[in-house]
Amino acid sequence: MALGGGHGLYTTLTALRRLTRQVTAVVTVADDGGSSGRIRRELGLLPPGDLRQAFAALALADMAGADHPCGDGTESRLWAEVFQHRFGGSGALAGHAVGNLLLAGLFEVLGDPVAALDEAARLLQLPGRVLPMCPEPLDIEAEVHGLEAADGTPRRIRGQVAVASTPGQVYRISLHSASDTVPRACPEAVRAVLDADVVLLGPGSWFTSVLPHLLVPELRDALVRTTATKIVVLNLIPQPGETAGFSPERHLDVLSEHAPELRVDAVIADVDAVPTPDRLRRAATSLGAHARLDRIAASGVEGRHDPDALAGSLRQALRVASDE
Repeated sequence: MALGGGHGLYTTLTALRRLTRQVTAVVTVADDGGSSGRIRRELGLLPPGDLRQAFAALALADMAGADHPCGDGTESRLWAEVFQHRFGGSGALAGHAVGNLLLAGLFEVLGDPVAALDEAARLLQLPGRVLPMCPEPLDIEAEVHGLEAADGTPRRIRGQVAVASTPGQVYRISLHSASDTVPRACPEAVRAVLDADVVLLGPGSWFTSVLPHLLVPELRDALVRTTATKIVVLNLIPQPGETAGFSPERHLDVLSEHAPELRVDAVIADVDAVPTPDRLRRAATSLGAHARLDRIAASGVEGRHDPDALAGSLRQALRVASDE
């Protein structure tokens, strides 16, 4: 299984589907921009965009496989393409993805986000499962340095889009529900983590897609307690705003700061993205992990992982973990 959101989770799911058909995605629910933000504000529903992207990753990876579970996969292929189709023009539907609207409709009709997502998986004929991190939308709040007030107090920025695009340096994040109570995890997501054989964190926007899972107490506890092999996949390049100037090992330090009790089995990074391998190995060791440096970047596309290469690295990391 994989936890995350956005393009990072899309990459991980695509790679995982090279290894197994039974993949579960646990997705962040704090997006407040674009089509997802509009649906969230206007209807009060979970932001569907990252959930839709997870479905797309599993569906498209399934098409690339050999035998489709339901015939030749023609119907599933059509639905996958429609799911990702985004309306143009300048009207009320402009910018909305069909999958976002379909998921929003399922949320409203069924009244249960998990049941709605399971129905979408049935529609797309997927063997895997997509689950929300929490059953209600959340807000990310970040403490940002470099934008201090006159008295030197760090600035606090709220909202996923604002945090992801800040010109300052994100130091720490917190999660908030609409009622400002402690975020509660989706029970099915907690069970999926506890029952998993393998759990992946990253790559992706570190503060807005990866770390939020560690700030939901029940989900963090499940990640600490699970007997699954836990693997962290690092980004290829720092991200402006969120992790500008971060070294690969700094990503692991921040992970540990947000969940000190978390231990992992392996850290995967691209060999060309790690200027000081010894530092990364020491940081990985502090989490209980071994560092694996492979060539996993996509050729000619900066910041993108190659799904086949990442799948190969995951396979080797799992082999090493099973031998220990």
